Amino acid sequence: MATADGLTRPAVPSRTELAGRYAELCETLRRCAPQADTDDALPEAVFEALRSSGILGAAIATEYGGHGGDAELTNRLIELVATADPSVAIILFQHYAVSARISEWGTPAQRDRYLPKLADGSWIAASAWSESGAGADKRNLATRARRVDGAWVLDGAKTFTTGAGLAQVYLVLAQSSEPTRTISTYGSDGQTFYLIEADNPGLVANTGMDLVGMRASATGFVELAGCRVADSAVLGPVGDAVRIIAGVRESGATLGAVSLGIAEAAYRLAYTHAVRRGLDGQQAVRFRLVDLEAKVCAARALVDSSGRRDTADPGVTTLHSKLHASQVSEEVTAEALRLLGSAGFLRDHPLNKLARDARAVGLMGPINDLCRELVSAPWTS
Repeated sequence: MATADGLTRPAVPSRTELAGRYAELCETLRRCAPQADTDDALPEAVFEALRSSGILGAAIATEYGGHGGDAELTNRLIELVATADPSVAIILFQHYAVSARISEWGTPAQRDRYLPKLADGSWIAASAWSESGAGADKRNLATRARRVDGAWVLDGAKTFTTGAGLAQVYLVLAQSSEPTRTISTYGSDGQTFYLIEADNPGLVANTGMDLVGMRASATGFVELAGCRVADSAVLGPVGDAVRIIAGVRESGATLGAVSLGIAEAAYRLAYTHAVRRGLDGQQAVRFRLVDLEAKVCAARALVDSSGRRDTADPGVTTLHSKLHASQVSEEVTAEALRLLGSAGFLRDHPLNKLARDARAVGLMGPINDLCRELVSAPWTS
């Protein structure tokens, strides 16, 4: 399969093939999701299922024990997992994102150290970029990295870190020198990425955030106090993290895949309810279901296009896919709840969890308004 960058990649398994391959994993996720949402934590059974499935290595080259997949494969897997439990899909998305960044920007030593562990599931990776007060665009970071006796010392605090307390390695964004100019609407110059392991005595991670949606995603805080790391922890160019940030969009990996899985699950619940209650005999109900299915299909087409990177501007397509799919998931869950009537007003109905999770994706970085800014900014230049 030829792509916009001229490379040829192996065919990606169909959704039907993937669903069959990971049916046992998804069944475990569905079974555990309600209690995990109530407890605000994932049970060990989920991690055992993830590790044994091999799904964690999808974004990693086969030479390191992975599946060698690109964004088209990982997007489909994230969608599949999101139909079972969106909280796990968010953790998986971040794991894939860090795995891909290490694969692309890591030194040979970093790849040898991290990728086999991330591929076999013995380690989980997480991104620690966000800060309270920094804004969605990450241009005003308070976390600082300074040179001390031939090493780097980081001080600061990160919020909304998915997988906090679960991950064994964190990709931390810090200001390593004073910014001299604004060169991006997402991040600024003078910023550097660091791979920091969870057992570093200067790093403390905890969940501690009582979220409305994605409650089992272990989203919380990462505190850095005199966190000392060697030069070997630096990922990519010092002071030029924006190149990696921009590359995330260009890769085609999209949070829209999480939203797509939520929308698909909501549609299926609405369809099953209609058939079970005999409502599918009513033309008005059938037409509403057709409209919901059409929205899901349109969102899937955009997410798939993002993963294939076959458009003139893959980065813009990725942003559009996140925007559109997250809006569709909110619309589909809301309409599905209206179709259910009083049944959807029960607190423990799974559609209500999906609706909360759908809303959360639009607020995840880059948040939807920042996606719009990133797409429209070139129009004013």
